[in-house]
Amino acid sequence: MEFFCYHRDRPGSVALREELLEQHWSYMDRYATQMIARGPTLARDGDTPTGSVHITDLPDPAAARAFAFDEPNYQAGVYRDVLLRRWRNTLGRTMWDFPGGRTGGNRYLVLGLGTGQATDLTLPPGRDHLIAYGPLLSDNGATWLGTAVLVRAPDPGTARAILTPDRYAGIEVHNWQFGGRPS
Repeated sequence: MEFFCYHRDRPGSVALREELLEQHWSYMDRYATQMIARGPTLARDGDTPTGSVHITDLPDPAAARAFAFDEPNYQAGVYRDVLLRRWRNTLGRTMWDFPGGRTGGNRYLVLGLGTGQATDLTLPPGRDHLIAYGPLLSDNGATWLGTAVLVRAPDPGTARAILTPDRYAGIEVHNWQFGGRPS
């Protein structure tokens, strides 16, 4: 089962986050084979972390909750909240398979929080710019709750336009970058 996890940073927690960086990476190393995508969201300055995205393939919702809430930054209070949802890997690949590579261009997390009938279940045209794409689902996978996308785009407006605007209660766009230990 695939899961989307977005830990949002608590204001003023950057120093604590930096202090726990090795513990965070060591924790994530344990899930390396289950990772579909990972990486921090960043403030407008492109440098200051505001959260962490992890898309994983885990056995069940209980394993996903353990992954999200046992994470060292969460345990230490770096994060203010967690969005954890079932997710479907519509692209069928990991971020490491993205043809655009790890660097170059602006990258964004686009979150559409659903309302009403499911939308954006099929891939938009020109999938070369999509790093990860899929619906957010209830724990049993039966109910559509929104859409999560990692995308390379020239600007936030272009990234936002991936989703059908009037079909969501809200659409968030966050600067995002490929995560993991530096090589």
